[in-house]
Amino acid sequence: MELTDSVSTLPFVGPNYEKKLNKLGIFSILDLLHHVPHRYLDFSKITKIKDVIVGETITVIGTVTSIRNQATKTGRLMQIGQIEDLTGKITVAWFSQPFLTRMLFPGVKIAVSGETSWFNRNLAFFSPQYEKIDESHETVHTGKIVGVYPETAGLSSKWLKARIKYCLDRVKIVEFLKNTKGLFSFEEAIYKIHFPQSLEDSHKAKERLAFNEFYNLLVEAKERRKKSEKKKSISLKIDHTAINSFVKSLPFKLTSSQNKVIAEIMSDLKNKNSMNRLLQGDVGSGKTVVSAIVSFVTFLNGYQTVLMAPTQILANQHYETFKEIFKNYKIRISLITGSVVKKDVGVNDIIIGTHALLNKIKEFEKIGLVVIDEQHKFGVKQIDFLKNKNPNKLTMTATPIPRTIAQTLFSDMDLSILDELPKGRMKIKTWLVPNQKREKAYEWISSQITVHRSQCFIICPLVEESDSETLKNVKSVKKEFLLLKSHFPLLNLGLLHGKLKEKEKNEVLNEFKNGNLNILVTTPVVEVGIDVPNATIMLIEGADRFGLAQLHQLRGRVGRGEKESYCLLFTTKSQAPLTENDSGKAVNRLTELTKINSGFELAELDLKLRGAGDVLGTKQSGFGNLKIANWSDTKLIMLASKAVSAYN
Repeated sequence: MELTDSVSTLPFVGPNYEKKLNKLGIFSILDLLHHVPHRYLDFSKITKIKDVIVGETITVIGTVTSIRNQATKTGRLMQIGQIEDLTGKITVAWFSQPFLTRMLFPGVKIAVSGETSWFNRNLAFFSPQYEKIDESHETVHTGKIVGVYPETAGLSSKWLKARIKYCLDRVKIVEFLKNTKGLFSFEEAIYKIHFPQSLEDSHKAKERLAFNEFYNLLVEAKERRKKSEKKKSISLKIDHTAINSFVKSLPFKLTSSQNKVIAEIMSDLKNKNSMNRLLQGDVGSGKTVVSAIVSFVTFLNGYQTVLMAPTQILANQHYETFKEIFKNYKIRISLITGSVVKKDVGVNDIIIGTHALLNKIKEFEKIGLVVIDEQHKFGVKQIDFLKNKNPNKLTMTATPIPRTIAQTLFSDMDLSILDELPKGRMKIKTWLVPNQKREKAYEWISSQITVHRSQCFIICPLVEESDSETLKNVKSVKKEFLLLKSHFPLLNLGLLHGKLKEKEKNEVLNEFKNGNLNILVTTPVVEVGIDVPNATIMLIEGADRFGLAQLHQLRGRVGRGEKESYCLLFTTKSQAPLTENDSGKAVNRLTELTKINSGFELAELDLKLRGAGDVLGTKQSGFGNLKIANWSDTKLIMLASKAVSAYN
C-alpha cells in the first residue's frame, strides 16, 4: 500500500463511501491519514463495575448477559442490555440500532466507554462507544484516548478510525527531515495523532503535522517565486528629477511614512523582478497619492497603469482624484465601470475601473503597473487576471484580509505600511451600545448634529425586509429610513442603497457631501469611496453580521476632518444588554473593535479568529488548505522557514 493510493482501494470503500470521503476532502491514503480528530474523549480509565461512579467518563469490560429491543413511549426503538464482570452488572442502552441485538448477543465479551448515569434506579451507560474484545488485537474505540473526527452523513468517527487503523498497519511513512529538532518523527506523529497514549502525545503529534503543512507551503511558495523570477518582467527607470517636480506640484506635503513607502516601491520598480507589494494604511493615510506617484513613474517609462476598485463609487472617486492630481500633465485617464465609460482622446495612460474593465484587458497593450484597491472586495481569480503579463503589482488596503497576511509571512508579497495619519486627525471613539440605550443614542445624535452641525451615517445590513427566520431581526434600510424620519423630525434624511440607479446614487451623495442632508441612511455601499469631512457619527445596525475588515472600513467613513468622531455599534441580538463579559464570539469581536483603531492590529486578530484562507489557492478566508496548523503559530512558521532554508 502506498500513500498516494486512492481510498477506493481500501476494504469496505465502494463508490458510495468513496463519494462520502471525497466530500471530506479525502481522496488518497495520505489524505485519510491527515484527516485528524478535532477533539478527544478520554476513555483510558478502565473501571470494575463495582467501582463505577455516576457522572464519570470510563471504560468497563464485561460479558453481555442480555439484550433486547424495546419501544419507548414516544415510539422510538431502544436496545437495552446488561453486561457483567466478576464484580457486578451494569445496564447499557442505545437508540435506533436494532442490529445490535444480533451482534452483541449473550456471551459476547465487549468494552463499553462513555459517561455513566442512572436508568430505572440502576447504573447505566446511554449510547456508549462499544467494541468486541478480541484477545489477538488491541481495542481501537474504547479503553484509551479516542479521537472524534469531522464527519459527514454516513461516515462516523468509528468507521473512519477503523479505516485509518487498517492503513497504519500496512503503509510505510518516510521521514523527509534530517533533523526533526525536538519534534516527533513523521511516522510517530501520524500514529499518535490518531492513537495517542496521552493528550500530551496528541498535542506533540499535531505540532509536527502542523510543521509539515507550513514546510510544504513554504516549499511551494519558494518554487512559485522561482518561476516568477524566470518570467520576463518589467523593469522601470526612475527619473528622480521629474518625480520630485511632480511631488512638489501636489497641494500638500507628503508624510515621512509616505516618503519611506515610495522609496521602497521605487527600489522594487527598478529591480529585474516584477514588484508584488502590499501597501497597508488606515483610511486617510494617503494610499491613493502613493499610487498616483507610482502611476506617474510608470507613465514616464511609456507603460500603462490599471487601477481596479471594487465599487463604482470608489472607481469614480479615484478617477476624479487622478484627474485633479494630473491636471497639469498630458496624461490620458479613462474610467470603465459597469454603467459608465469615460475616455480621454487617444491611447489611455491610466485606466481606472471596477471588475468591468476585465473585459477590456485585451485592448491594453503596454500594462506596466496594476493597482488593486481594497483587495478583500475582489476574488482571487479576479486579482490574478494579469499574471500572464507579469506587470508590477501594488495592492492597497486599510485592513488586510488574513490571506494577505499569510502571503506576507511567506514572502510572496513584500509589505509597506503607512503608519502616519494627517496632522490633526483624531482616533474614532467606538462604542458597543446595548439595545435598551437606543433612544438615548438617538437623542445624543440629534444634539451632536444640532449643536456641532455634524452629519451622521446610519448603516443597515439589508435593503428590504427578509422573510427568512435567520434574518427577521436584521434591519432593512428602506423600513429603517421611514422609522428614523419619525425619530428625527427636524432633520433632513437621505436614503442610499445599491438598488438605486447610478444617477440617483450620485444625487443623494452630492446632497450629503454638500451638507443638505443631516443623516444618510444607507447599506454598506458607502464602505469605500465616500469622503465627507463633516460626517462625525457612524451608527452600524447588525454589527455582529459584519467582519472586522468591513466594520473598520465603515468606521473609516468618519473622522476624516478635524472634529472628534464616533462609531456606535448595535447588534441583531435580543434586547438584553451587551457587556464585555458576554461570551458570544460576535460580541467579543465587537468589543475588540472598540479597543483597536489600527487596521493592521485588527487584521492580526482576524487572522486568529478566521484563519488565513488558501494561501496558494482561491479561498479568501477560513482555514483553506491548512487542515491542522494554525496561522497564529508564528514560532512554528519560523521553524519551518529555517528548515526550508536548510534543506532547499
